[in-house]
Amino acid sequence: MKKIALPLVCSLCLWLTACENNNGANKETAASTATTQTAGGGGQSAVQDDASQKNVVQIAVGSKDHTTLVTAVKAAELVDVLSNAGPFTVFAPTNAAFDKLPAGTVAGLLKPEKKDDLADILQYHVSVGVYKAEQLQDGQSLGQVNGGNITISKKDGKLMVNGTATIIASIPASNGIIHVIDGVLLPPAKK
Repeated sequence: MKKIALPLVCSLCLWLTACENNNGANKETAASTATTQTAGGGGQSAVQDDASQKNVVQIAVGSKDHTTLVTAVKAAELVDVLSNAGPFTVFAPTNAAFDKLPAGTVAGLLKPEKKDDLADILQYHVSVGVYKAEQLQDGQSLGQVNGGNITISKKDGKLMVNGTATIIASIPASNGIIHVIDGVLLPPAKK
């Protein structure tokens, strides 16, 4: 019995030592990975995940029709906020929608001293919650992140926002939904 027990105990000790060493290596690797991810800085937008459904920011970044919107979101420092869990309904103007604004408007809003005005306009394009196209009703009012309200209307079978922008497409995202619109929504002047 002693002859069998001694090799068994030795084998068990070697196995435990190997597991502990391997576990230590895994802990070091995990710590190194966490340090690398943290050292790079950034918020939620810095998380790399190629397997999950894209969030509203990732969808906009991947759209050739929303480069102006993406530039504006970056300038207003709203990328991390819109990359969070949400849920958000984003009314996303196309590049052509921004082109309809008076000359120099976008360039002026992208200046650092206009960051608050730009953020206000962009937040007027975002609702907290998910409002799918089939849930939007004629005359419905939605509260926006900037504290203002938008009004949904139906005209000739099309959904309109504030009577000026038409919803031309809807795209689900991991943290909400994007309604692509053909106009820029400007918040009413604050009193």
